[in-house]
Amino acid sequence: MRVISLALSLFVFWLLLSGHYTAFLVTSGAVAAALIAWLGLRLGYADEEGHPIDLLARALLYWPWLLKEIVKSALDVALIIVKPSLPISPRLVRLTTSQRHPVGTVVYANSITLTPGTITVEVGRREHALLVHALTKSAAEGLAAGEMDRRVTAMEGSG
Repeated sequence: MRVISLALSLFVFWLLLSGHYTAFLVTSGAVAAALIAWLGLRLGYADEEGHPIDLLARALLYWPWLLKEIVKSALDVALIIVKPSLPISPRLVRLTTSQRHPVGTVVYANSITLTPGTITVEVGRREHALLVHALTKSAAEGLAAGEMDRRVTAMEGSG
């Protein structure tokens, strides 16, 4: 099932990028997508880590929340830039993660980095910890509160 999903995803992506829908090109795209998906199975990247299709439904619930957090953080950082008298207090914080799968840890680390004013500096998979640089004390405290960690863990299905 995962290989079929990968082939369909690749084919739809190819269709969106191509913009050409002649019979020959559509057939060629379908064959290429199927061959790449089969090759992915043989090389081992069409697994739950390489193509985590089972997370899609829960990710559709997570992404709107993440987008809201990105906008809020972007406004905070923009305010700091426009009004430099606002205090910045850069700091490194170590966060313990509750994700148990590599995909969940990557989603959590990338979500932090996507949020303006924070960036994941180091991922410790064995220690289940992230080292994060935060521009302000409030950004660090927001991450330490653990809301994003809980949401990513719920999205990966291990919480």
